[in-house]
Amino acid sequence: MYDVVALGELLIDFALKGSDEAGYPSFAANPGGAPTNFLAVLSAFGCKTAFIGKVGCDTFGRKLADTLEKQGIDIRGLVMAKDVFTTLAFVTIDEKGGRDFSFARKPGADMMLRRDELELSLIDEARVFHFGTLSLTDEPARSATCAAVDYARSQGKLISYDPNLRAPLWGSLDEAREQILWGLSKADIVKISDNEVDFLWGLSPEEGLEKILTDFGAKLVYVTCGGEGCIFGNGKVKGHVPALSGVKPVDTTGAGDIFGGSAMYALLKTGKQPEELELCELENIAAFACAAAGLSTERYGGISSVPALADVEEKLRIRVKILKTLH
Repeated sequence: MYDVVALGELLIDFALKGSDEAGYPSFAANPGGAPTNFLAVLSAFGCKTAFIGKVGCDTFGRKLADTLEKQGIDIRGLVMAKDVFTTLAFVTIDEKGGRDFSFARKPGADMMLRRDELELSLIDEARVFHFGTLSLTDEPARSATCAAVDYARSQGKLISYDPNLRAPLWGSLDEAREQILWGLSKADIVKISDNEVDFLWGLSPEEGLEKILTDFGAKLVYVTCGGEGCIFGNGKVKGHVPALSGVKPVDTTGAGDIFGGSAMYALLKTGKQPEELELCELENIAAFACAAAGLSTERYGGISSVPALADVEEKLRIRVKILKTLH
């Protein structure tokens, strides 16, 4: 039995490291892709995971497959394509750790996953199925994703979703909005950013949280707000936790994915359904996820920035001591 199976993109993130005398940038290659960052956290923390996706049968694709195996992620659902190259993302970082993405994806292997290539037996064995929107930007991956989501729902699996908007990859922003809303209509658990809430509806994080719970029927929603932390809610309770303090970010790539994976880990540990959680339980889950995400920004990359479980737990112990002192 798998705790979580995810479908989507597996790619190389090239992080800016500097530039030469002529101004040409130097990049460091890191394994990435939102769903695999999500799974990497869960695997690092002791959960059983599997991935469904597609890479090229090339140097980068083989390296990525090896990386997932070393992370303990089952790659039985990973297709190695001979006719298309592994997707590449070039990430430039500003002085505050903010990111700008450029993609070599015309097409990239992740876009070319077909319905007939889906390893549905992995979903049969999963507690949770997770997906995002990069696999919805183009065919045939869009149809494959829709088929996998509908199959997971038909099998009674808990559906986890992260919009993870990357505007340059869409034909139009209207199309992006349409597909993101489709994803929201299928999800039990949603991790969304304040920027994405604003993009969809022009609402505040609090208003977006309420809309997703009420209009889309989600059972649990996290709205991440960068340095302001996270607001969260299910059908019973809502709350807020601050971001991890004292962080010196060098790269925020994958921080949202690491938040999502860490939150899923903490949720699974409770043994409860998301709609059953009480306020104190949700506060603990969100605080844990914020700590993991914050620590990840002090290292480069997505998968390579996953913090050790012991380090996250230590940050939480310090937080609890500070709160007790204040009260």
